[in-house]
Amino acid sequence: MSIIVALDFDNRQAADDIVEKLGDACGFYKVGLELLTAVGPEVIRELIGAGKEVFLDLKLFEIPTSVAHAVRAAGALGVTMVTVHAMAGATIMEAAVEAAKDYPGLKIAALTVVTSLTDADLAQVGVRSSVESQVVRLAQLAEKAGCPAMVASPREIHLLRTVINKETLIVTPGITLDPTTEHARSATPAEAIRAGADHLVIGRSITHAADPVAAIQGAERSKA
Repeated sequence: MSIIVALDFDNRQAADDIVEKLGDACGFYKVGLELLTAVGPEVIRELIGAGKEVFLDLKLFEIPTSVAHAVRAAGALGVTMVTVHAMAGATIMEAAVEAAKDYPGLKIAALTVVTSLTDADLAQVGVRSSVESQVVRLAQLAEKAGCPAMVASPREIHLLRTVINKETLIVTPGITLDPTTEHARSATPAEAIRAGADHLVIGRSITHAADPVAAIQGAERSKA
């Protein structure tokens, strides 16, 4: 079980400051589109050079060749996990999994349904099923494509644990220490752990806390 701290910043200084503040209290960070676009891949190289693991949240959704090239680029950086949209389909996920084989330790995490979406949001884009049903459908498709990890909200973990292999990792965003959140399907660390999460992605509850070390330590205590 790991806590992944989300470096959701638009500048290098803010990211560096939180990494410095957390020090040895955190060994795993999420780098997403915001930080990567703002400052480039050097931030990833430096995190890995400092002995940290990186969850690269690219949410890849492109033609198979492009996805495979992006996965290889992520592998060359030394990241631990990279995300691919399960909605992209089996062929694209299979291409990602195959590309990852060139980099031992690199895992493809299939994103099911992002945590901000509701049943009504899915209906707007023509998906005529509930969030839960869509998460299960996509997770099973991703598992058949060979993805060793899934990304799903805390609200679907328990259900997923009944339909996917027990070895499949579940990475869970939407984890909050604060009831005020933009995630429609959020939970506390303790709730997600009880449901069966393997990795908890926590952002502002830690990075914007008055004492980030105390915040991550509090989240860690939930794992006991």
